[in-house]
Formats: sequence, structure tokens, C-alpha cells
Amino acid sequence: MTCHNCKIETKKDGKDRKGNQRFRCNQCKRRFQEEREKLLGNMYLSEEKSLLVLRLLLEGNSIRSIERITNIEKKTITSVLLLAGEHCEELMRRKIKGVAVKDVEADEIWGFVQCKNRHKLFKGITDAHKGDAYTWVGIERNTKLVLAWHLGERGMVDCEAFTEKLHEATTGRFQLTTDGFRPYENAVSYSLGTRVDYAMLIKVYAKDREGEQKYSPPEVVETVTKIMNGDPDPSRICTSIVERSNLSMRTSIRRLTRLTNAFSKKWEHLKAMLAVYFAYYNFCRIHSSIRCTPAMESGITQHVWSLRDLLTA
Repeated sequence: MTCHNCKIETKKDGKDRKGNQRFRCNQCKRRFQEEREKLLGNMYLSEEKSLLVLRLLLEGNSIRSIERITNIEKKTITSVLLLAGEHCEELMRRKIKGVAVKDVEADEIWGFVQCKNRHKLFKGITDAHKGDAYTWVGIERNTKLVLAWHLGERGMVDCEAFTEKLHEATTGRFQLTTDGFRPYENAVSYSLGTRVDYAMLIKVYAKDREGEQKYSPPEVVETVTKIMNGDPDPSRICTSIVERSNLSMRTSIRRLTRLTNAFSKKWEHLKAMLAVYFAYYNFCRIHSSIRCTPAMESGITQHVWSLRDLLTA
């Protein structure tokens, strides 16, 4: 470490009570403390508590339960979440770019902010960021890497925004499979053009069983394959990996848990939580089927990242 006044190298001079290294200048006799990189900018909460808050959020705990466990005020918890979410979103944008892929599956998962769409008119809510919120996800089938995600409504505008992100995240030609949602047809053609061999997998469901439609998913009686573009391999037309990823999201993100009183009250909080989850999933979480992280399997990183590595990258 260099002395700020004399501009010469200092020598180690013990540690303080918190274990931080101290230095001493032999010329002006001044002492300095080792500069430590802050995880979340000017966040006053300690590094250990900030990491604990994020770990609990990623394990499916709600903000109020974390407040009870850690005795940290909920406003501080949401501040940690927003700062970490902003960093992770930028990290994903930088790292997941121009990735060579073979098979990509895309799907959208439902959630809501403050209230569901069918209650908006009754409550007189006109804010576009209130009501149903869909998370669009694109995942590589072999490496399990989440290539792109987008939070928005289930419509043409957000579908195109998602496929544009998928275009930036990938390179070369690959096979793409989606469900039968109609806006995919024009969005994929506009954003990815002839780069993809594209097919839809349309599921035909049986009638809802009486009294079970609210708690049990309907039975799939048939799947219909529809070739949209190029020459996709029929044996690789599948959406099971992205649908399994949706289950992981619902178990790891408390605000997406179904049939409970857990939900997001603010759009930016949901977006921040999704950003943290997808970055953690790609770089820190070891996937059981590939026995490493998706980022390692894709050649983006060489080792498993810790949560601290994720926030300082």
C-alpha cells in the first residue's frame, strides 16, 4: 500500500479488532487501514449480513421471514435486493453474450404484482406495472444455461423484447422450441430470422376434473408439433428443460410460489429478485445433471463462483 502523503510504500503494522490489515509509513509515521472493496456500493450493512440476506432470499424465504430471522429491517433487505439485482442484471448482460448454442427452449411463467389482472378494474388500478407479470425465459437444453430473460406482459411487445435479448445472447445457428403462443411466430422471425430451426410444441389438455382445477394441473392428452422455420430435428423438439426450470424458480423465489399469500408489491422488487436468481443459477449453483454450474459447462467461467464473487465480478 502507498502512503497518501509521501507516495512511498508502507509496511504492515498489525490488524484492527475486525481483522483488517493496517499499514504504517516510515517517513511521516502515519497509519492507514487496508481498503476493502465494498460489495454493494455505499451500503452500510456489513458484508456478512448482506450475503446472508441474499442467501435466504435465494432459498425461498420471504422478506418478512428474513426480517424475523436476522433482525434486519425490511427496508434494508429490499435495499440490498435492489442493489444486488442491478449488479446481476448488468453482469448477465456482459457475460451472456454471443454464446454458441445448439438447442434452446423458451417459455413464460406467470406471476403478479400487487394484484391479478382480473382485480385491477375492480380496484381502479391503472398502473401498467401492477397486475399479471410474466417472466420470459430462454435456456440452453444441454448446458442448462439461462441465455435471456425478460419481465413483462404476455403480449407481442414483450415477446419481441425477449427474442431480441435471445438474439444478442447467442451466436450461430441453433434449434429453438417454444409453446404454441402465437406472438412467437412473428417475434422469432423478426429477431432471429433464418438463424434458427424453429418448432412449436403445442400441448392439448384434458377437461378440468371437477373440484381439482384450482389445485391440480390438467392432464396432457396429446402433443402437436408444428414446424415454423428451417429444418428442426423432431427428436430434439422439447420444452421439458425450461418447464423444469420454471419449477426451480417457483421453489427458490418466494414471490412466485403458487396458492399462497406470497406476491410482489412492487415491479422493481420482482425484477431485482429475478436478476439475482438467474445470475446465481448460472454462475454459483451446481446443476445435478451436469455436475457443475451452467456457466462452466458453457465455457464462460472455469470455476464455481461464490455469492461474493458474483457481487464483485
